[in-house]
Amino acid sequence: MPLAPSYRPAPRHPTLGPDFYDEVQPARFPRHVLRFRNQRWAERTGLGALDAGEWEAHFARFLPLPCNLMAPLALRYHGHQFDVYNPQLGDGRGFLFAQVEDDTGRLLDLGTKGSGTTPWSRGGDGRLTLKGGVREVLATEMLEALGVPTSRSFSLFETGESLLRGDEPSPTRSSVLVRLGHSHVRIGTFQRLAHRGDTAGLDRLLAYGIRHYFPDVGEGPGRATRLLARVTRASAALCAAFMAAGFVHGVLNSDNLCITGEGFDYGPYRFLPTYDETFVAAYFDAQGLYAFGQQPRAFLRNLMRLGEALRPIAPDIALASVRAEFEDTLERELQKRVLARLGLTSNGTTDAALLAATYAFLRDSGVGYDRFFFDVRTGLAKEARDPYRGPRWEELRALLALYPPAHPVALPPAPCSLLIDEIESIWQAIAGRDDWRPFDAKIADIRAMGDALRA
Repeated sequence: MPLAPSYRPAPRHPTLGPDFYDEVQPARFPRHVLRFRNQRWAERTGLGALDAGEWEAHFARFLPLPCNLMAPLALRYHGHQFDVYNPQLGDGRGFLFAQVEDDTGRLLDLGTKGSGTTPWSRGGDGRLTLKGGVREVLATEMLEALGVPTSRSFSLFETGESLLRGDEPSPTRSSVLVRLGHSHVRIGTFQRLAHRGDTAGLDRLLAYGIRHYFPDVGEGPGRATRLLARVTRASAALCAAFMAAGFVHGVLNSDNLCITGEGFDYGPYRFLPTYDETFVAAYFDAQGLYAFGQQPRAFLRNLMRLGEALRPIAPDIALASVRAEFEDTLERELQKRVLARLGLTSNGTTDAALLAATYAFLRDSGVGYDRFFFDVRTGLAKEARDPYRGPRWEELRALLALYPPAHPVALPPAPCSLLIDEIESIWQAIAGRDDWRPFDAKIADIRAMGDALRA
C-alpha cells in the first residue's frame, strides 16, 4: 500500500513486555463481505486511501499494516464481572491489531471483535454474530453523534460462517469488527498485576499510561495518586455523558472500563425510551446492578478497585479522594452535558436547579427521552400541549426562561433515537431480506444529527 503522509504508525504496546499479551493468529474466514467502512476516521488516521482490496487484506484477513505490529496481540487482564472477581479473563475473541496516531497526535488502537480464538477464549468460538456487529456500529455512531467519548466502529465484514448462540435464533450470520479506540488499557489490566503481586509490572503499566495518555501527570513521587485522579475525572465525564445521552451500557465490569475514559465494547446496551432509573440493558442483569440509575455507582466502584490495585506500589494512595473527585466531576459534567442537549450554556447560578427540574419533569411526565430534548431545543415544548403542562413543567419552564435563547441548529425534522424496536427492525431487514438500506439510512440520519449538533 502507498503510505499516506498522515499515516503515523505507533506500535507502543509491545514496549510493556511479553507478559502483557499473547501473540495470536487471526481466524481464516470463508467470505469477506464489507458491510461498513468508517471513511471519516480512516481519513483521520491516514488510512482513507486504501482501496477495497487493501481494506479487506488488513481488516478481514489482518495482514499487518506497514511499520506496525507484526502479529496481533491478545491482551491479558482480569476483572470484576457483576461484582465477582474473575482471574481467567483476557481477549477471548479479539486482539490488538495496530496502533496509530490520529491527526491530533493521540495514540489510538485498532482492536478487533470476532477475529478468532485466543488462549483466553475459555471454550468460546471467538466469533461475533453479524447482529452483534450491526448493533455495535449503530451504538458507536449514535454515541459519537451525541458527543459521548466512545470508541469508533472502523470496519465491519460479514464472514460467511454459521454461528450457534443461545440468545438469538441460530444458526446466525457471522462478522468481524474492527474498532478504533483511545487505549485498551483497562482497570482490569492493573487488577491482574496486583492479583499476581507483580509490582514491577504495575510500575511499567503506570509509566506507560502516564507517557501515552496522561503526560501532564508527570513522574516522581505521587504519580500513582495523580494518575488515579486523572482516570477518575475522565471516567466521571464518561459516566455523565452516558447519563445525558440516556445510554445504558449494560456490562460495566472493570474489564470493560479503560483508563482513558472512553466507552467501548457495546454488547447488551439500550437507549432510554423514557426516563427510568431502574431500566436495565442486559436480560441477565436481574438485580439491576448496571441499571441506568446505578451507572455512577458502578463507575465509582471500579475506580475504587483501580485504587486498590495501585496500592502495592503506592501504599498511601487515598481512596476517599476518589469518591469526592468522582462526585464533583460527575455533577459538573452532567450539568454541562444536559445544558448542551437543551441547547443552552451555563448562567452560573441555576444550572443545578435546572438539572434537577429537568429530571423531575422527565420522571413524572413519561415523555420520550430524546423527544424531550428535541422539543425544548427546537421550541416545540413552548406550545401548550401534552405533556408540556402541569406544575413540573411550569417549574422547568421558569428556569429555562433564565437562559438566553439557544443558538439555532438545523436539526432534522424529528428526533433521532436508537431504541431497541428500531434496532430489531433494522436487523430483521438484514436477516430476512439481506436489505441493508434501513441500516445505511439510519447511519446517515445519525450522522446528520451529529453534524448539526457539532455545527
